[in-house]
Amino acid sequence: MKYPGRHESSGIELHSLPGPENIHRVQLSNGITVLARPNFNSPSVVISGYHKSGSLFDPDDKLGLSDFTSAMLMRGTEKRRFQEIYDVLESVGANLGFDSGTHTTGFGGRSLAEDIDQVLELLSESLLCPVFPMEYVERLRSQYLTGLAIRAQDTSEQSAMAFDQIVYAGHPYSRPEDGYPETIQAIRKEDLVDFHHRYYGPRGCVIAVVGAIEPQTAVDKITRVLGGWENPDQPEPPPLPPVPPLTETVERRVTISGKSQTDLIIGAAGPPRRSPDFVAASLGNNILGQFGMYGRIGEVVRQQAGLAYYAYSSLGGGTGPGPWDVSAGIHPENIDRAVDLIRAEITRFVEELPTEQELEDTKTNYIGRLPLSMESNGGVAASLLNLERYELGLDYYLRFTDLIASVSREEVLETARRYLHPDRLAVAMAGP
Repeated sequence: MKYPGRHESSGIELHSLPGPENIHRVQLSNGITVLARPNFNSPSVVISGYHKSGSLFDPDDKLGLSDFTSAMLMRGTEKRRFQEIYDVLESVGANLGFDSGTHTTGFGGRSLAEDIDQVLELLSESLLCPVFPMEYVERLRSQYLTGLAIRAQDTSEQSAMAFDQIVYAGHPYSRPEDGYPETIQAIRKEDLVDFHHRYYGPRGCVIAVVGAIEPQTAVDKITRVLGGWENPDQPEPPPLPPVPPLTETVERRVTISGKSQTDLIIGAAGPPRRSPDFVAASLGNNILGQFGMYGRIGEVVRQQAGLAYYAYSSLGGGTGPGPWDVSAGIHPENIDRAVDLIRAEITRFVEELPTEQELEDTKTNYIGRLPLSMESNGGVAASLLNLERYELGLDYYLRFTDLIASVSREEVLETARRYLHPDRLAVAMAGP
Protein backbone atom coordinates (compact mmCIF):
# COMPACT_ATOMS: atom_id res chain seq x y z
CA MET A 1 0.00 0.00 0.00
CA LYS A 2 1.27 3.49 -0.87
CA TYR A 3 0.88 5.93 2.01
CA PRO A 4 0.47 9.68 1.39
CA GLY A 5 2.94 12.20 2.76
CA ARG A 6 0.56 13.65 5.37
CA HIS A 7 -2.28 12.00 7.28
CA GLU A 8 -5.42 13.96 6.40
CA SER A 9 -7.12 14.17 9.81
CA SER A 10 -4.13 14.29 12.16
CA GLY A 11 -1.69 16.27 10.03
CA ILE A 12 1.13 13.84 10.88
CA GLU A 13 3.88 13.66 8.26
CA LEU A 14 3.85 9.93 7.54
CA HIS A 15 7.28 9.93 5.93
CA SER A 16 8.71 10.91 9.34
CA LEU A 17 7.43 7.67 10.88
CA PRO A 18 9.05 4.23 10.55
CA GLY A 19 7.49 2.29 7.69
CA PRO A 20 8.21 -0.22 4.92
CA GLU A 21 9.89 2.42 2.75
CA ASN A 22 12.47 3.50 5.34
CA ILE A 23 12.99 0.41 7.52
CA HIS A 24 15.69 -1.90 6.17
CA ARG A 25 14.94 -5.42 7.48
CA VAL A 26 17.37 -8.29 6.86
CA GLN A 27 17.64 -11.74 8.39
CA LEU A 28 21.18 -13.08 8.54
CA SER A 29 21.90 -16.71 7.70
CA ASN A 30 22.30 -17.61 11.40
CA GLY A 31 18.84 -16.27 12.32
CA ILE A 32 19.62 -12.75 13.56
CA THR A 33 17.12 -10.15 12.33
CA VAL A 34 18.54 -6.66 11.71
CA LEU A 35 16.29 -3.60 11.52
CA ALA A 36 18.00 -0.40 10.39
CA ARG A 37 16.69 3.11 9.83
CA PRO A 38 18.94 6.06 8.95
CA ASN A 39 18.80 9.48 10.62
CA PHE A 40 21.56 11.83 9.51
CA ASN A 41 20.13 14.75 11.51
CA SER A 42 22.06 13.34 14.46
CA PRO A 43 25.74 12.30 14.53
CA SER A 44 25.02 9.41 16.88
CA VAL A 45 23.89 5.81 16.44
CA VAL A 46 21.75 3.72 18.79
CA ILE A 47 22.03 -0.07 18.86
CA SER A 48 19.27 -1.92 20.68
CA GLY A 49 18.12 -5.52 20.69
CA TYR A 50 17.28 -8.73 22.47
CA HIS A 51 17.71 -12.47 22.27
CA LYS A 52 15.58 -15.25 23.72
CA SER A 53 17.22 -16.24 26.98
CA GLY A 54 15.00 -14.89 29.75
CA SER A 55 13.95 -16.17 33.15
CA LEU A 56 11.53 -18.66 31.59
CA PHE A 57 14.60 -20.91 31.46
CA ASP A 58 15.48 -20.44 35.15
CA PRO A 59 15.05 -23.50 37.37
CA ASP A 60 13.00 -22.79 40.50
CA ASP A 61 15.92 -23.49 42.83
CA LYS A 62 18.16 -21.03 40.96
CA LEU A 63 15.67 -18.33 40.08
CA GLY A 64 17.51 -15.19 39.01
CA LEU A 65 20.06 -17.14 36.95
CA SER A 66 19.17 -15.42 33.67
CA ASP A 67 19.42 -11.99 35.27
CA PHE A 68 22.71 -12.92 37.00
CA THR A 69 24.14 -14.18 33.70
CA SER A 70 23.28 -11.02 31.75
CA ALA A 71 24.72 -8.83 34.52
CA MET A 72 28.04 -10.71 34.27
CA LEU A 73 28.50 -10.41 30.50
CA MET A 74 30.56 -7.21 30.63
CA ARG A 75 32.61 -8.19 33.70
CA GLY A 76 35.25 -9.72 31.46
CA THR A 77 35.59 -11.54 28.13
CA GLU A 78 38.20 -13.79 26.53
CA LYS A 79 39.73 -10.68 24.96
CA ARG A 80 39.37 -7.96 27.62
CA ARG A 81 39.24 -7.55 31.36
CA PHE A 82 36.45 -5.65 33.09
CA GLN A 83 38.35 -2.35 33.26
CA GLU A 84 39.50 -2.58 29.65
CA ILE A 85 35.89 -2.88 28.47
CA TYR A 86 34.85 0.30 30.22
CA ASP A 87 38.03 2.13 29.23
CA VAL A 88 37.11 1.58 25.57
CA LEU A 89 33.59 2.90 26.11
CA GLU A 90 34.78 5.91 28.10
CA SER A 91 37.46 6.79 25.56
CA VAL A 92 34.82 7.37 22.87
CA GLY A 93 31.99 8.61 25.08
CA ALA A 94 29.87 5.54 24.31
CA ASN A 95 27.76 3.22 26.45
CA LEU A 96 26.60 -0.40 26.35
CA GLY A 97 24.57 -2.49 28.76
CA PHE A 98 22.49 -5.64 29.23
CA ASP A 99 19.36 -6.52 31.16
CA SER A 100 17.20 -9.61 31.47
CA GLY A 101 13.43 -10.12 31.53
CA THR A 102 11.03 -13.02 31.55
CA HIS A 103 11.23 -13.78 27.83
CA THR A 104 14.43 -12.14 26.64
CA THR A 105 17.79 -10.66 27.52
CA GLY A 106 18.02 -7.15 26.17
CA PHE A 107 20.98 -4.97 25.25
CA GLY A 108 21.50 -1.40 24.20
CA GLY A 109 24.30 0.98 23.33
CA ARG A 110 24.94 4.44 21.94
CA SER A 111 27.92 6.08 20.28
CA LEU A 112 28.93 8.56 17.63
CA ALA A 113 28.58 7.02 14.18
CA GLU A 114 32.36 6.98 13.75
CA ASP A 115 32.73 4.81 16.90
CA ILE A 116 30.08 2.19 16.18
CA ASP A 117 32.71 -0.48 15.41
CA GLN A 118 34.05 -0.36 18.98
CA VAL A 119 30.56 -0.76 20.46
CA LEU A 120 29.71 -3.64 18.13
CA GLU A 121 32.99 -5.37 18.97
CA LEU A 122 32.19 -5.15 22.69
CA LEU A 123 28.63 -6.33 22.08
CA SER A 124 29.94 -9.35 20.17
CA GLU A 125 32.56 -10.22 22.81
CA SER A 126 30.01 -9.92 25.63
CA LEU A 127 27.48 -12.14 23.88
CA LEU A 128 29.87 -14.75 22.51
CA CYS A 129 32.80 -15.08 24.91
CA PRO A 130 32.22 -13.84 28.47
CA VAL A 131 34.44 -15.54 31.07
CA PHE A 132 32.51 -14.85 34.33
CA PRO A 133 35.47 -13.93 36.56
CA MET A 134 34.98 -15.40 40.04
CA GLU A 135 35.86 -12.10 41.71
CA TYR A 136 32.95 -10.37 40.03
CA VAL A 137 30.58 -13.31 40.54
CA GLU A 138 30.90 -12.83 44.29
CA ARG A 139 30.72 -9.04 44.07
CA LEU A 140 27.57 -9.24 42.03
CA ARG A 141 26.07 -11.84 44.36
CA SER A 142 26.57 -9.41 47.26
CA GLN A 143 24.87 -6.64 45.28
CA TYR A 144 21.92 -8.92 44.51
CA LEU A 145 21.52 -9.95 48.13
CA THR A 146 21.62 -6.32 49.24
CA GLY A 147 19.01 -5.45 46.63
CA LEU A 148 16.78 -8.32 47.74
CA ALA A 149 17.06 -7.20 51.37
CA ILE A 150 15.92 -3.74 50.28
CA ARG A 151 13.11 -5.30 48.22
CA ALA A 152 11.83 -7.14 51.32
CA GLN A 153 11.27 -3.76 53.00
CA ASP A 154 9.77 -2.02 49.94
CA THR A 155 5.98 -1.82 50.17
CA SER A 156 5.58 -1.21 46.43
CA GLU A 157 7.73 -4.21 45.47
CA GLN A 158 6.05 -6.50 48.00
CA SER A 159 2.52 -5.59 46.92
CA ALA A 160 3.48 -6.21 43.27
CA MET A 161 4.94 -9.62 44.14
CA ALA A 162 1.82 -10.56 46.12
CA PHE A 163 -0.37 -9.43 43.20
CA ASP A 164 1.56 -11.59 40.73
CA GLN A 165 1.32 -14.60 43.03
CA ILE A 166 -2.48 -14.25 43.11
CA VAL A 167 -3.12 -13.50 39.43
CA TYR A 168 -0.48 -15.84 38.01
CA ALA A 169 -0.64 -18.70 40.51
CA GLY A 170 1.26 -21.69 39.09
CA HIS A 171 2.38 -19.62 36.06
CA PRO A 172 5.93 -18.44 35.22
CA TYR A 173 4.78 -14.83 35.62
CA SER A 174 4.34 -15.44 39.35
CA ARG A 175 8.13 -15.69 39.80
CA PRO A 176 10.31 -12.59 40.40
CA GLU A 177 12.99 -12.35 37.71
CA ASP A 178 15.66 -11.37 40.26
CA GLY A 179 14.95 -14.43 42.38
CA TYR A 180 15.08 -14.86 46.15
CA PRO A 181 18.03 -14.75 48.57
CA GLU A 182 18.23 -18.54 48.75
CA THR A 183 18.16 -18.97 44.95
CA ILE A 184 20.84 -16.31 44.41
CA GLN A 185 22.97 -17.99 47.07
CA ALA A 186 22.63 -21.31 45.21
CA ILE A 187 24.00 -19.98 41.89
CA ARG A 188 27.59 -20.97 41.11
CA LYS A 189 29.97 -19.86 38.37
CA GLU A 190 29.42 -23.13 36.51
CA ASP A 191 25.67 -22.37 36.44
CA LEU A 192 26.37 -19.06 34.70
CA VAL A 193 28.72 -20.70 32.20
CA ASP A 194 26.20 -23.46 31.52
CA PHE A 195 23.27 -21.05 31.12
CA HIS A 196 25.25 -18.99 28.63
CA HIS A 197 26.35 -22.09 26.73
CA ARG A 198 22.85 -23.58 26.54
CA TYR A 199 20.55 -20.64 25.94
CA TYR A 200 22.53 -17.86 24.27
CA GLY A 201 22.28 -18.08 20.51
CA PRO A 202 21.40 -16.14 17.36
CA ARG A 203 17.97 -17.65 16.59
CA GLY A 204 15.32 -15.14 17.58
CA CYS A 205 17.89 -12.41 18.16
CA VAL A 206 16.78 -8.99 16.91
CA ILE A 207 19.03 -5.92 16.56
CA ALA A 208 17.84 -2.41 15.69
CA VAL A 209 20.30 0.22 14.47
CA VAL A 210 19.11 3.82 14.15
CA GLY A 211 21.14 6.94 13.42
CA ALA A 212 23.81 8.39 11.16
CA ILE A 213 24.66 5.23 9.28
CA GLU A 214 23.48 3.77 5.99
CA PRO A 215 21.26 0.71 6.62
CA GLN A 216 23.31 -1.66 4.48
CA THR A 217 26.48 -0.50 6.20
CA ALA A 218 24.87 -1.31 9.57
CA VAL A 219 23.92 -4.79 8.33
CA ASP A 220 27.45 -5.38 7.01
CA LYS A 221 29.02 -4.37 10.32
CA ILE A 222 26.70 -6.61 12.35
CA THR A 223 27.33 -9.48 9.95
CA ARG A 224 31.08 -9.03 10.43
CA VAL A 225 30.94 -9.32 14.24
CA LEU A 226 27.91 -11.57 14.81
CA GLY A 227 27.33 -13.37 11.52
CA GLY A 228 29.41 -16.33 12.69
CA TRP A 229 27.55 -16.75 15.99
CA GLU A 230 26.10 -20.26 16.14
CA ASN A 231 24.47 -22.49 18.73
CA PRO A 232 22.90 -25.51 16.99
CA ASP A 233 21.49 -26.78 20.30
CA GLN A 234 19.81 -23.48 21.22
CA PRO A 235 16.33 -24.46 22.50
CA GLU A 236 13.07 -22.73 21.76
CA PRO A 237 11.54 -20.91 24.76
CA PRO A 238 9.05 -23.10 26.65
CA PRO A 239 5.41 -22.40 25.73
CA LEU A 240 3.47 -20.17 28.09
CA PRO A 241 0.70 -22.02 29.94
CA PRO A 242 -2.71 -20.34 30.13
CA VAL A 243 -3.38 -18.01 33.03
CA PRO A 244 -6.11 -19.53 35.20
CA PRO A 245 -8.90 -16.96 35.65
CA LEU A 246 -9.81 -15.90 39.16
CA THR A 247 -13.14 -17.33 40.35
CA GLU A 248 -13.51 -14.90 43.25
CA THR A 249 -11.83 -11.85 44.74
CA VAL A 250 -8.61 -12.87 46.49
CA GLU A 251 -6.94 -10.54 49.00
CA ARG A 252 -3.40 -10.78 50.35
CA ARG A 253 -1.76 -8.49 52.89
CA VAL A 254 2.00 -8.33 53.47
CA THR A 255 2.99 -6.80 56.79
CA ILE A 256 6.14 -4.67 56.88
CA SER A 257 6.72 -3.01 60.23
CA GLY A 258 7.73 0.60 60.59
CA LYS A 259 6.15 1.88 57.38
CA SER A 260 3.88 4.92 57.16
CA GLN A 261 2.28 4.00 53.81
CA THR A 262 0.50 0.98 52.39
CA ASP A 263 0.92 0.25 48.69
CA LEU A 264 -2.17 -1.28 47.10
CA ILE A 265 -2.73 -3.06 43.77
CA ILE A 266 -6.14 -4.20 42.52
CA GLY A 267 -6.75 -5.88 39.16
CA ALA A 268 -6.47 -8.98 37.00
CA ALA A 269 -4.66 -10.32 33.93
CA GLY A 270 -5.17 -8.28 30.77
CA PRO A 271 -4.64 -9.03 27.07
CA PRO A 272 -1.26 -9.86 25.47
CA ARG A 273 0.15 -7.17 23.19
CA ARG A 274 -0.73 -9.13 20.06
CA SER A 275 -4.37 -9.57 21.09
CA PRO A 276 -6.85 -7.90 18.70
CA ASP A 277 -8.45 -6.09 21.63
CA PHE A 278 -5.23 -4.68 23.10
CA VAL A 279 -5.66 -1.24 21.50
CA ALA A 280 -9.19 -0.91 22.87
CA ALA A 281 -7.93 -2.03 26.29
CA SER A 282 -5.11 0.52 26.14
CA LEU A 283 -7.48 3.37 25.28
CA GLY A 284 -9.81 2.23 28.06
CA ASN A 285 -6.96 2.10 30.55
CA ASN A 286 -6.02 5.65 29.66
CA ILE A 287 -9.56 6.74 30.55
CA LEU A 288 -9.64 4.67 33.72
CA GLY A 289 -6.41 5.83 35.28
CA GLN A 290 -3.86 7.61 33.07
CA PHE A 291 -5.12 10.66 31.17
CA GLY A 292 -4.58 14.09 32.72
CA MET A 293 -4.28 13.70 36.49
CA TYR A 294 -4.49 9.89 36.19
CA GLY A 295 -7.99 9.58 34.75
CA ARG A 296 -11.06 8.57 36.70
CA ILE A 297 -9.06 6.79 39.38
CA GLY A 298 -6.87 9.79 40.10
CA GLU A 299 -9.83 12.15 40.05
CA VAL A 300 -12.05 10.13 42.39
CA VAL A 301 -9.58 8.47 44.77
CA ARG A 302 -6.93 11.19 45.06
CA GLN A 303 -8.46 14.50 44.05
CA GLN A 304 -12.01 14.17 45.39
CA ALA A 305 -11.70 11.74 48.31
CA GLY A 306 -8.14 12.62 49.26
CA LEU A 307 -7.43 8.98 50.13
CA ALA A 308 -4.21 8.39 48.20
CA TYR A 309 -0.74 9.86 47.79
CA TYR A 310 -0.89 8.51 44.24
CA ALA A 311 -3.50 6.52 42.31
CA TYR A 312 -3.46 5.37 38.69
CA SER A 313 -4.12 2.35 36.47
CA SER A 314 -1.73 0.51 34.16
CA LEU A 315 -1.89 -2.09 31.40
CA GLY A 316 1.15 -4.34 30.98
CA GLY A 317 0.48 -6.42 27.88
CA GLY A 318 3.58 -8.06 26.45
CA THR A 319 4.33 -11.48 25.00
CA GLY A 320 1.81 -12.94 27.45
CA PRO A 321 -1.15 -11.53 29.37
CA GLY A 322 0.31 -8.77 31.51
CA PRO A 323 -1.56 -7.22 34.43
CA TRP A 324 -4.37 -4.69 34.12
CA ASP A 325 -4.47 -3.06 37.52
CA VAL A 326 -4.95 0.00 39.69
CA SER A 327 -2.09 1.02 42.01
CA ALA A 328 -2.34 3.43 44.93
CA GLY A 329 -0.29 4.61 47.89
CA ILE A 330 -2.60 4.88 50.91
CA HIS A 331 -2.37 5.87 54.55
CA PRO A 332 -2.98 2.60 56.44
CA GLU A 333 -6.11 3.99 58.13
CA ASN A 334 -7.73 4.60 54.74
CA ILE A 335 -7.13 1.19 53.14
CA ASP A 336 -10.66 -0.23 53.36
CA ARG A 337 -12.26 2.98 52.09
CA ALA A 338 -9.78 3.17 49.21
CA VAL A 339 -10.36 -0.47 48.22
CA ASP A 340 -14.14 0.10 48.18
CA LEU A 341 -13.79 3.28 46.12
CA ILE A 342 -11.44 1.71 43.56
CA ARG A 343 -13.69 -1.32 43.16
CA ALA A 344 -16.64 1.02 42.68
CA GLU A 345 -14.78 2.84 39.90
CA ILE A 346 -13.88 -0.45 38.21
CA THR A 347 -17.55 -1.47 38.45
CA ARG A 348 -18.62 1.79 36.81
CA PHE A 349 -15.94 1.32 34.16
CA VAL A 350 -17.38 -2.07 33.10
CA GLU A 351 -21.05 -1.04 33.35
CA GLU A 352 -21.14 2.30 31.51
CA LEU A 353 -19.90 3.44 28.14
CA PRO A 354 -17.07 5.95 28.33
CA THR A 355 -18.26 9.41 27.39
CA GLU A 356 -17.65 10.63 23.86
CA GLN A 357 -15.41 13.35 25.26
CA GLU A 358 -13.30 10.90 27.29
CA LEU A 359 -12.64 8.70 24.28
CA GLU A 360 -12.03 11.62 21.94
CA ASP A 361 -9.53 13.20 24.35
CA THR A 362 -7.73 9.88 24.75
CA LYS A 363 -7.52 9.32 20.99
CA THR A 364 -6.15 12.83 20.48
CA ASN A 365 -3.59 12.16 23.21
CA TYR A 366 -2.44 8.88 21.64
CA ILE A 367 -2.20 10.26 18.12
CA GLY A 368 -0.47 13.45 19.24
CA ARG A 369 2.24 11.72 21.23
CA LEU A 370 3.16 9.24 18.48
CA PRO A 371 5.55 11.63 16.67
CA LEU A 372 7.03 12.67 20.04
CA SER A 373 7.98 9.06 20.77
CA MET A 374 9.98 9.01 17.53
CA GLU A 375 11.99 12.18 18.12
CA SER A 376 15.10 10.37 19.35
CA ASN A 377 17.11 7.54 17.83
CA GLY A 378 16.44 5.55 21.00
CA GLY A 379 12.69 6.02 20.63
CA VAL A 380 12.78 4.84 17.03
CA ALA A 381 14.94 1.82 17.90
CA ALA A 382 12.52 0.80 20.66
CA SER A 383 9.63 1.18 18.22
CA LEU A 384 11.35 -1.04 15.64
CA LEU A 385 11.92 -3.75 18.24
CA ASN A 386 8.23 -3.63 19.16
CA LEU A 387 7.26 -4.17 15.52
CA GLU A 388 9.35 -7.33 15.42
CA ARG A 389 8.68 -8.62 18.94
CA TYR A 390 4.90 -8.47 18.56
CA GLU A 391 4.69 -9.06 14.79
CA LEU A 392 2.79 -5.82 14.24
CA GLY A 393 3.94 -5.30 10.64
CA LEU A 394 6.38 -2.73 9.26
CA ASP A 395 3.48 -0.41 8.37
CA TYR A 396 2.00 -0.41 11.90
CA TYR A 397 2.93 3.19 12.72
CA LEU A 398 1.57 4.38 9.39
CA ARG A 399 -1.73 2.67 10.24
CA PHE A 400 -1.67 3.78 13.87
CA THR A 401 -3.78 6.93 13.55
CA ASP A 402 -6.57 5.13 11.69
CA LEU A 403 -6.34 2.18 14.07
CA ILE A 404 -6.84 4.44 17.09
CA ALA A 405 -9.57 6.47 15.41
CA SER A 406 -11.57 3.35 14.55
CA VAL A 407 -12.06 2.18 18.16
CA SER A 408 -15.60 2.79 19.38
CA ARG A 409 -17.00 3.41 22.85
CA GLU A 410 -18.72 0.03 22.63
CA GLU A 411 -15.40 -1.74 21.92
CA VAL A 412 -13.80 -0.11 24.95
CA LEU A 413 -16.66 -1.24 27.18
CA GLU A 414 -16.76 -4.77 25.78
CA THR A 415 -13.00 -5.13 26.24
CA ALA A 416 -13.14 -3.87 29.82
CA ARG A 417 -15.89 -6.39 30.58
CA ARG A 418 -13.78 -9.17 29.09
CA TYR A 419 -10.89 -8.69 31.51
CA LEU A 420 -12.07 -6.79 34.59
CA HIS A 421 -14.68 -8.47 36.76
CA PRO A 422 -15.43 -6.50 39.95
CA ASP A 423 -16.27 -9.67 41.88
CA ARG A 424 -13.12 -11.51 40.68
CA LEU A 425 -10.13 -9.28 41.38
CA ALA A 426 -6.75 -9.68 43.01
CA VAL A 427 -6.29 -7.28 45.92
CA ALA A 428 -2.70 -7.09 47.16
CA MET A 429 -1.27 -4.68 49.69
CA ALA A 430 1.91 -4.23 51.68
CA GLY A 431 2.43 -1.93 54.65
CA PRO A 432 2.40 -1.69 58.43
